Amino acid sequence: MTRRVLYLIGCAAPPVRYIDRPVREARRRGWEVCLGLTPTAATWVEGRLPELAALTGREVRTVHSVPWKRSDWPPASVIVLAPGTLNTVNAVALGLTLTWAAGVAVEAVGKRLPLVVMPCVNTGYGAHPQFARSLEVLREAGTRVLYGPGGFVPNEPGGGDPEAFPWELALDAAEEWG
Repeated sequence: MTRRVLYLIGCAAPPVRYIDRPVREARRRGWEVCLGLTPTAATWVEGRLPELAALTGREVRTVHSVPWKRSDWPPASVIVLAPGTLNTVNAVALGLTLTWAAGVAVEAVGKRLPLVVMPCVNTGYGAHPQFARSLEVLREAGTRVLYGPGGFVPNEPGGGDPEAFPWELALDAAEEWG
């Protein structure tokens, strides 16, 4: 059987507090999971980082490593960026690597690796004109963007249920590549 490695990269949006759920589901589906978080997302689950590392069997990555230190992560079969914030989605589309998480996705775009992006923004952020341009850039680059019907549907600011984030859609999209 071919080794299937899923990089799950989470940003600081409310559903990240439940990121153990897609990790467990991906493992149930036969994926080896490597979990990465933006620095802010890591602070949101700070007390759970050891639990998350134990769940995946690997360190949870949050920051750029020094070039001479080798990662224990195997190469990814598929990368899922979810939940993706306005900041990180725009950064990836613009090729900006201000965080390690954005850098992984930017490199995936450049290398044409399978990349699934499921933003989690409210309607106010989603209405910003740069966001629509960023989603289009990512789609044109071959990224599977799950936003709107068939993906994450934004709520009004302050609304929504973080526990109802549709992780299964991102995992289903990963399955199509893996």
